[in-house]
Amino acid sequence: MTNRTEEPTEPAPAPRDGVRSSSIVAAGILSSRIVGLVREAAFGAYFGTTEYADVFRAGLRMPNVLQVLLGEGTLSASFIPVYSELLHEGKKEEAGKTAGAIFGLLMLAAGVLSLIGILLAPLLVTVLAPGFAGERRTLTIEVVRIIFPMTGTLVLSAWALGILNSHRKFFLPYFAPVLWNVAIIATLVFFGRGMDLSDLVVALAWGALVGGFLQLLVQLPTVLKLERNLRISFSTRLASVRDVLRNTGPTVMGRGVVQVSSYIDMFLASLLAAGAVGIIGYAQTLYILPVSLFGMSVAAAELPELARKRSSPVEELRLRANSGLERIAFFVIPSFVAFILLGDAIVAALYQRGEFERQDTLLVYFTLAAFSIGLVASTGTRLFSSTFFALRDTKTPARFAIIRVVVAAILGMTLMIQFEPIPRLGIPAGIFSDVTLNGETLGAVGLAAGSGVAAWIEWILLRRRLKAAIGPVGAGGGKVARMIVSALLGAAAGWGVRYLIDVDPLIDAIFIFGAYGIVYFAAASILGLPEAVAVRNRLKRIVRR
Repeated sequence: MTNRTEEPTEPAPAPRDGVRSSSIVAAGILSSRIVGLVREAAFGAYFGTTEYADVFRAGLRMPNVLQVLLGEGTLSASFIPVYSELLHEGKKEEAGKTAGAIFGLLMLAAGVLSLIGILLAPLLVTVLAPGFAGERRTLTIEVVRIIFPMTGTLVLSAWALGILNSHRKFFLPYFAPVLWNVAIIATLVFFGRGMDLSDLVVALAWGALVGGFLQLLVQLPTVLKLERNLRISFSTRLASVRDVLRNTGPTVMGRGVVQVSSYIDMFLASLLAAGAVGIIGYAQTLYILPVSLFGMSVAAAELPELARKRSSPVEELRLRANSGLERIAFFVIPSFVAFILLGDAIVAALYQRGEFERQDTLLVYFTLAAFSIGLVASTGTRLFSSTFFALRDTKTPARFAIIRVVVAAILGMTLMIQFEPIPRLGIPAGIFSDVTLNGETLGAVGLAAGSGVAAWIEWILLRRRLKAAIGPVGAGGGKVARMIVSALLGAAAGWGVRYLIDVDPLIDAIFIFGAYGIVYFAAASILGLPEAVAVRNRLKRIVRR
C-alpha cells in the first residue's frame, strides 16, 4: 500500500459513506471472526495438532473450490458492479431479472459440482493429500463428501451478500457466518465429550453442513424484501446477465488459480510430518483475520461505490482508492507488527489449552510470522482488485494472480525443503535441517514464507498497472512511516506489560494487547494520523457529554 517513490499529489480524504460502510462491514466480520476464534479455540482443545485436525482442515479445503470459484470473490468481480450500476440507473426490473438469472445459474452449477465432488472424493484425496493413508485417508473422504453440499449453500449465500451489498446493506451478510461457526461450536459442545475423535470429526462435518444452510437462510428474508423484482430463471438473454457471465470467465480463472495455490500448499503440507496441515490451518485463521477485517471490509464497501463512479472523472476514482488504502494501512500495519513481535501471545491466548501445548503454540507462531511477511500486501491487493473490478477489468487481477501462485509454489517448495526432508519423494533437508523446535521440524514455516513473499509480487504488479490506469495510488510513504513508528511503540508497551504479568495466556493477552492498542492510537494521534485523530476527537466528545 505504500508508495515509496511518491505520495499522492492531492489529499485523499475518507468519504463519509465509505468510512461508515467499511465500519459496518468490519463490525459484521468482527462478529463472525470472534465467534470463529471461539470455534478455533474449541477445535484446538479437542484436536490439537493431531491427525484428526489434519482430516478436518483438509476436508474443509477440498470442497472449498466451489466457494472460491463461484462465491464471494467471483460475484464481487462480476455481479456486484453490473447489478449496482443497474440500481444506480433506476433499472430495477432488469436488476431483479439479472439477480434471478444469476441465482438460477449459480444453483445449477453448485449442484452439479457438489455431486461430482461427492462421487470423486476418493480421487480428490489421493491427488490433493497424497500423504494421507489408512484411517486419516478414509475419514478425509467421508468428511469431503459431507462438506461438498455445504459449500454449495455458501455459494448461494455469497449471491445474497452481493444483493445486500449492492443495496448498501452490509452488516447482515458479514454477520451471517456467525451461524456457521455456532453450528460447529454446538456440535463440539454436545458431542465432544462422549465421542472418539474419529467419530467427532465426522459429526463436525455434519455440523458444518447445517451451519451452511443457516448462513443462507438468515439472509433470504432481507434479500426478498429489498429485491421485489426477483425472478428466478436460467436465462442468459439479458445483456446484463451476459455481461456478468463475460466478466465471470477471467475471474473464475483468477480465483481458480488462487485455489490451486491453496491445494498446492495442502499437497506439500501433507508430505510433511503429521500435524503440518493443522499447524498451517491454525496460523491461517489468525492471518486471515486482519485481511478480512480491514482489507475485505474496505474493499467490499468501496466496490459498489467505485462501480457507480465508473463513468465519473478518473480523479474521483483515484482519490477514493487512495483513501481506502490509507484506512487499510492504518489497521493492517499494527496487525503485522503484532504478529511478528507478539504473535506467540495471540496464539497462546486462543489455542493453548487441552491437547494444544506450548510447543504447538510456538510452531503455529513461527508459521504465522512467516505468513505475515505478505500481510500488508495481501490486504492492499484486495482494494486494488476491487478498483479493477469497478473498471470492468477482471483480466488484470486474474493474470497477476497466476503469477503470484506460480511464485508461491516455487518459493514455498524451495523454502520448505530447506527445513524438512520429504522422504516420500526422496528429497533431503537443506541448509536449515538442524533448525528445529525441540525436535519438531519447521517445514510449514518455509511453506508459509513462500506465500508471504509471493503476495508482494502480486501487489507490485497490480499497483503498477493501476497507476497507469488512474494515476498514483498508495497510502503515502510519510503516513505509513508514522504508522510503523506508532506500532513499534505499541509493541514496546506490550513487551513491557508482558514482563510484568504472567497469569494465564488469555488474561496476559488482554493486558498485553490492551497496552499495545492504547499506545498505538495515542502515538498515531500525536503524529497527526487522521484516523487516530478522529478517534481521539470522538472520545473527547463522549467525555464532555
